[in-house]
This record gives sequence, C-alpha cells and structure tokens, in this order.
Amino acid sequence: MKVIFVGAGPGDPELLTIKGHKALSSADVVIYAGSLVNPALLDACKEACQIYDSASMNLEEIIEVCHKSIIEHKTVVRLHTGDFSIFGSLREQIEKLNDLGIEFELIPGVSSFLGAASSLKIEYTVPEISQSLIITRMEGRTPVPSKESIASFAKHQTSMAIFLSSGMVKEVVEALHEGGYALDTPAAMVYKATWPDEKILRGTLRNIAELAEEAGISKTALIIVGNCLGMDFNNSKLYDKDFKHEFRN
Repeated sequence: MKVIFVGAGPGDPELLTIKGHKALSSADVVIYAGSLVNPALLDACKEACQIYDSASMNLEEIIEVCHKSIIEHKTVVRLHTGDFSIFGSLREQIEKLNDLGIEFELIPGVSSFLGAASSLKIEYTVPEISQSLIITRMEGRTPVPSKESIASFAKHQTSMAIFLSSGMVKEVVEALHEGGYALDTPAAMVYKATWPDEKILRGTLRNIAELAEEAGISKTALIIVGNCLGMDFNNSKLYDKDFKHEFRN
C-alpha cells in the first residue's frame, strides 16, 4: 500500500490524466484540496471510498490520515490542484512520509498555467519575442527570497505567469513596472482556468488592476504578462521549408 499524489489538472475533469484517473478510481481513501480542486473529479471515486477535504486540515492531520490508512492496508490518493510540483506544498508531505517509512508515488498533472495559455489561445515562447517563461508569485503572507522578487524578474522582459497574487494586482503591476515592463505591456488574468465559470480579462499593465476590480476577481486567478499576449510574432524555424535538419533535407 502507498500514498499516490495526483495532479488533478487545472479544473476541467477531462484534463485529469488517464493514469491519475486510474489511481483516483481505485483509491480506498482520497484527500483532496477542497478549496481548489473541482469536486466533479470525485465522481471518479468508488462508492466505498473515504473522502477527506484538506482545506480544513493541517499537515499533521493529513499525514495522520495517510498513516492510519496505510496501516489498514488502504490505498491513498492525495489529490492536488493542477500539478503539485508548482506551489503544491509537496515537499513537506513527502518528507513526513519518508520519516514514517511510507511508500509514495507521484503522478503529474496539467498545471493551471498551461490551462490558462490554452484558454488565452497563446504560446508563451514566441520565436524572437520571448523564449522563456518565468513562473513566480508575489510576496504575501508567505515570503519570497529577495533574489526572486517580481521586480528583479521583470528585468528579463520575458513571459511571466504569476500565481497566488490576484488579490494584489496593483502591487504586482507596480513591481513589474519598477523592474522595467512598460505600462502598455500586454497583460491578462484567467480566473479558474478551464472551469465552467472561467473568466478571462485582457488588457495591459496600465489597466489590468482596474479590470480585475470591475470583474470582482481577487483569488483563484493567474496573472499573465508579456509580449506573448501581443499581436507580433515570428514563424519558427521548425517548419521553415528552407531550414534543414536531420529529418528534413
């Protein structure tokens, strides 16, 4: 018996991976991040499955359920939103499991920054416009290392996906502008990407905070910034008829 961490995807139940669905449908116990995971995903659970909402649980309580279930020879699924490798509080859980000698497995999921890009119909890495994506967050109750401030990253002028910061849009804009982004830089916010009640806001750094306020969006949204959102683009070399590589002479 083991604990299986499953990335639930960004919201749409059909974006749960096949491997994740198999684990979820065969689990005896499921601990899911209730404040973020679409409850429709739980329809995959078998009738006898014990389901816990971790929104009201602390780390010790989560590990206690895992430990007790493993002793009872039950398979446990820890269902995280998106993919647990990004702002998933994963490390602290697996270290506790290691201390208890409990085996675990990780099944990756589709992150919300990928769901948001599909909803926006964009590519983060546009040739000669931006070839990098910075995934970060604004400092809030949880601090951010000083070398990883929004302003310091803004100096790179690349695509950015900013998590956990939709309640601080004005501060995010100030930091981005301080770091070097012009106020006419394209910006967007995607609320609950791929969910039925998804909302998309498009604007620039100059007005994105105002748009968020008007829409009443202050949580569960990603902030996307950069010229990947703009109209300029260049064709890649990959399909250029004059560009030779090992598969095309």
